[in-house]
Amino acid sequence: MRTSGNPAKRPVAEAPPITARDWVGAARLRTLPLAIAPVVVGTGAAQLVDRELHWVIALACLAVAVLIQIGVNFTNDYSDGIRGTDDHRVGPARLTASGRVRPRTVLIIGLSFFALAALVGLGIVIRTGQWWMLAVGAVCIVAAWFYTGGKRPYGYFALGEVFVFIFFGLVATLGTTWVQAFQLPLEAWLGAIAAGLFACAVLLANNLRDIDQDREVGKRTLTVLIGRTATKIVYTVFMVVPFLISAFLALVYPIAWLSLMALLAGIPAIIIVWSYRQSRELVVALGLTSLTALAYAGALYWAFVG
Repeated sequence: MRTSGNPAKRPVAEAPPITARDWVGAARLRTLPLAIAPVVVGTGAAQLVDRELHWVIALACLAVAVLIQIGVNFTNDYSDGIRGTDDHRVGPARLTASGRVRPRTVLIIGLSFFALAALVGLGIVIRTGQWWMLAVGAVCIVAAWFYTGGKRPYGYFALGEVFVFIFFGLVATLGTTWVQAFQLPLEAWLGAIAAGLFACAVLLANNLRDIDQDREVGKRTLTVLIGRTATKIVYTVFMVVPFLISAFLALVYPIAWLSLMALLAGIPAIIIVWSYRQSRELVVALGLTSLTALAYAGALYWAFVG
């Protein structure tokens, strides 16, 4: 099907034509709740300061978060594909590794999503006058690329969870709150921590699924370094702590107790992580974890604005 050597120089494989479903799969829609959740929480926290919903800015923040997430997914597909990391992965096939799409095409699409995110972000900066946030946006895009891109991607050196917590938790949530309210109440910080922990939990579930393949190719994720059992423990902690945060918030915002409903997805995810027999089962856990994050964010938003 393909010749050996650098995948970037291989001819496109003689395989069934690429379909719209393949492109949608490459966008990894199950990860998008992780982009939506911090914007929902951050918007709710902003309305604690300013009861008015600045819906244009809120939607723009949502667009930036989603576009960056999709851009990350495509550039990860490209970077892991040309390194051979995805050649024997478990789960949906990647575009680059499958040889059905030229690596350059995947890269251009990923960078295009980053460019769109930058344009929307520029609109937010112009509207709010917060010009210093241009630097924040630039750092976000650079961090997104170097997760698996470049010569020494930090995702290959057990730093993925750190950066995911920072950018998909703190930066996304607090940035959303700031551009709408120009203040950062305690609720925004607590919500940002919760969003970041859920994002890290999804990454742990993903890396637990790929632990054997990552070891083979020398990808030293946190999961590879600490092993399966420790990963399961850390994953469970990351899933539980947000609900301790919402219990604390419920002392002031009683509706926050409704966040416990998110455990309807969270508990099955934890059970799967601890009891799975085949790596493919963790794909379900990954989706349930993302759903838990989104349901949790919705409950916090209701608690803040209710």
